[in-house]
Amino acid sequence: MTVLEDRIAMAESDDTSWLDEMFERLEKLPVPEGYKVEIVEGAIYMSPQRDTHWEIILDIVEQLRTKYPRKRVKSDVRVDYPGHLNGFASDVTLVAEGAEKDSKGLWQSKDIEFVAEVISKGTAANDYGPKKIAYALAEVLVYLVADPYQGKCHLYTQPKDGEYLTELSVAFGADVDMTTTSLELTLKTDEFPRD
Repeated sequence: MTVLEDRIAMAESDDTSWLDEMFERLEKLPVPEGYKVEIVEGAIYMSPQRDTHWEIILDIVEQLRTKYPRKRVKSDVRVDYPGHLNGFASDVTLVAEGAEKDSKGLWQSKDIEFVAEVISKGTAANDYGPKKIAYALAEVLVYLVADPYQGKCHLYTQPKDGEYLTELSVAFGADVDMTTTSLELTLKTDEFPRD
């Protein structure tokens, strides 16, 4: 191991320790009911779940459940992603078949096949920016952003070097064709509400 690789490993270890400590402290705080907490590039974000937000999440989960077992489909579960201090609780996460939690009881980003984020006004920049980069760095094969303000879904695939090489935008009401991705399914958006 070179000196540089050693320093990178130490920094990542420090990031993980810091994330663990911050989440431990956040669990002790009186976070209001219905709020989601994430750490994105070292900043703590709390956002409320709105009806529109939850209805879209539930619709995506229900459609995934037609193909995947419950134990693989997650919502608001912490996963640490590449980059500086990224501990996300994605709206919808699909864990790979046979994936196992690490020694701390967390799912590993290398085992995530699909992520969906539903846009909230206060955190939209994260979903389109640093989180998208982190998902691409982790090589999450399929990243879906459902944006009730635009009334569109944005599908990102083919992660490489911290970016997605393909993007498809689909208006709510039309189907999101993911049959050519690892998911091999079509997501119906006709019941996605708008804000």
